[in-house]
Amino acid sequence: MKSTKTNVARLMDKAGVAYELIPYEFDEQDLGAEHVAEALGEDIRQVFKTIVLHGDKTGHIVCVVPGNSTVNLKKAARASGNKKVEPLPLKDLLPTTGYIRGGCSPIGMKKRFPTYFHQTATDFPHIYVSAGQRGLQIKISPADLLRESGGMVADIAD
Repeated sequence: MKSTKTNVARLMDKAGVAYELIPYEFDEQDLGAEHVAEALGEDIRQVFKTIVLHGDKTGHIVCVVPGNSTVNLKKAARASGNKKVEPLPLKDLLPTTGYIRGGCSPIGMKKRFPTYFHQTATDFPHIYVSAGQRGLQIKISPADLLRESGGMVADIAD
């Protein structure tokens, strides 16, 4: 599989951030983080998924959680200063973020949205998030990812 420089990689290069692009075989029928972790041969707790939500007060927010957990909507609302948040409808993902399901990265969205990383992200020397396309992950230090995404750490998952 040929890997090309994604917008995510270009942004990291521009910022002088160390990262590694890791291609993997993706399955159109199974875009879940478990499959990605298995394909990478990595710990599911280090493979993070990016979920876009819409808050009643702040508008769109981005939650980045370990592959073996789910976003807790109450906790995400609390962390982001909303009363209520709900998942962005799938049909709105591409027009809102510039990314498709299975290739949504917390870096390089069309607009920078408030971004929240589950607190376990900082437990590891590096984590994996989508590099902006299906079949490609970026391996990066949580500190660099937090800084470049403008992200905050919060308890947002179960």
